[in-house]
Amino acid sequence: MRKISFTGRPELTTAEQPVPGPGQLLIRIELTGVGLGLVRMINAGNGVDGGEIAGTVVAAGADVAEWAGKRVCGLVFEGAFAEYALAVPQLLTEIPDGVDAADALALARGGLIAQGLVRTARVARGESVLITGAASGVGHLAVQAAKALGASRVVAVVSNSDKAEFLRDCGADTVVTYDEPWGDPVDVVLDGVGGDLVQRGVDALGTQGRLLAFSAGGGAVDANSLLAGLKTVTGFSMGLLSRTRADLLVAWRAELWELLAAGRIRPRTTVLPVGEIESAIEIVASRRNLGRVAVRIA
Repeated sequence: MRKISFTGRPELTTAEQPVPGPGQLLIRIELTGVGLGLVRMINAGNGVDGGEIAGTVVAAGADVAEWAGKRVCGLVFEGAFAEYALAVPQLLTEIPDGVDAADALALARGGLIAQGLVRTARVARGESVLITGAASGVGHLAVQAAKALGASRVVAVVSNSDKAEFLRDCGADTVVTYDEPWGDPVDVVLDGVGGDLVQRGVDALGTQGRLLAFSAGGGAVDANSLLAGLKTVTGFSMGLLSRTRADLLVAWRAELWELLAAGRIRPRTTVLPVGEIESAIEIVASRRNLGRVAVRIA
């Protein structure tokens, strides 16, 4: 089978097709996501093997045989950039009939995070929401998820004003860059960038405002800045929730499929051929992506 090797520059190589054992599924991969996590691993010189995929179960261990033939999306820990990869059912979800692979891939994790953010932040009808990193795979879906819950004003914050038209099409009422004033105070901030923007996000909150921090960028908050306005800051980790509150993920995922079917969420995914993996990586690394980026494996 073909696979991408990341030892040095990404290149197409061949490898032996894996065989599923007990509790394992063999997925024929159609699409694999390309995100900042991949870029960071490459820059750090680390091995790259896992990732988000969409594909079809072509073989299964005897104890999970009911998965055979199903179209699925989710995470694999090995072989994400190969034609075939082994997976476990716990990290996959079946793709509903009529949903294409690109939409499923976008919702598998990015959409789940977006829906989890707006639900955890308790976004209510009539409230205002500000989202940093708004053109990202998570961010553009968070804009739509906030609108679906009735947010009256969604402010999208981005690095480049060239992304404004894209975000307005996603439902953002206002689009600003990091260098510009962010406007009137908001009820909720969803921060996917971190660093100095965490405190700036707190400062953008109105009375009793809530900030959810979900990036790997770190950042510090002056506790005194929370007191007078009764503001709160909450950390959000999909990985931890998957281990401790799997019931929430099931509920959020069901909501996502319903919103997609109703046309209230429209994922945007740029899909490139697998031979253009370097271009896909460069788009993400340079922050030029509008929504999700993926490569077509099969």
